Amino acid sequence: MLYLRLRSGAITSGFCVRLLKRLKFGFEILDHAAVRQLKILALDTSTELCSAALWLDGELDAREIVAGQRHSELLLPMIDALLLTHRLKVADLDGVAFGAGPGSFTGLRIACGVAQGIAFGAGVPVVGIGTLLALAELSHAPRAVCCLDARMGEIYHAAYEYRDGWHAVHAPSLCMPGAAPELPQGSWTGCGNGFAVYREALERRYAGRLAGVRADLAPHAREVAVLAAIEFQSGNSIAAEHAAPLYVRNKIALRVDERGKTMPRVDERDKTMPRADERGKSTPRVGKR
Repeated sequence: MLYLRLRSGAITSGFCVRLLKRLKFGFEILDHAAVRQLKILALDTSTELCSAALWLDGELDAREIVAGQRHSELLLPMIDALLLTHRLKVADLDGVAFGAGPGSFTGLRIACGVAQGIAFGAGVPVVGIGTLLALAELSHAPRAVCCLDARMGEIYHAAYEYRDGWHAVHAPSLCMPGAAPELPQGSWTGCGNGFAVYREALERRYAGRLAGVRADLAPHAREVAVLAAIEFQSGNSIAAEHAAPLYVRNKIALRVDERGKTMPRVDERDKTMPRADERGKSTPRVGKR
């Protein structure tokens, strides 16, 4: 059986109709036994969604749950359940993949750390997949501009175009929604929760470019697994000790003297935040980013 490289839709019947609709874009077909005969565990905890997936010789099984801040509590039982369902042990894996980022700092560290621990134990290599690239894969669009809410009035941004494989038009970066990198002409699909939080600013920035918006999409281990299978087959894996998150942002909170300069508008943040003269009495909780 041939594996259609582009989409996980080639592997399960539930996606067949969607796949057929996309054939007009000219997907590349792979007939490499090496791709099909891999057993890969994939993880993603970059957002509030916690997910794990198994790529099993060309088939996929996945689990997910909205975890909030309970990723470290929920991820390992999820992995155990997947392995048990398929009667696999960690030693049976050929590799481990994880959503490398950008995203929640804590979430990225959890996924990377768990991937490293499992890979060390199994003696197998690791592949880190960009979360914004996973969003593009999930969008099933030929051109995807991917935006995740980075808090502090900013977004994680990247844009990808599919031409016999994903090509980065704009690599992952951190920016203000109104100053997001310009897109080339053509029809683009906006995806990710950045379009939910800053929809007005992003639609104004990309006026005439957006064919549609999928603000409900979030990075998922399923797409991480699909993309990782190609990377493993291409020899692009690394040793577990070299795995690292892709943070993009180098700090998780603003200093007091920065807050008045770059904080989002009042309608975009918690209106119950104390005034400057009240902060000594009641310090607001810092988000996990």
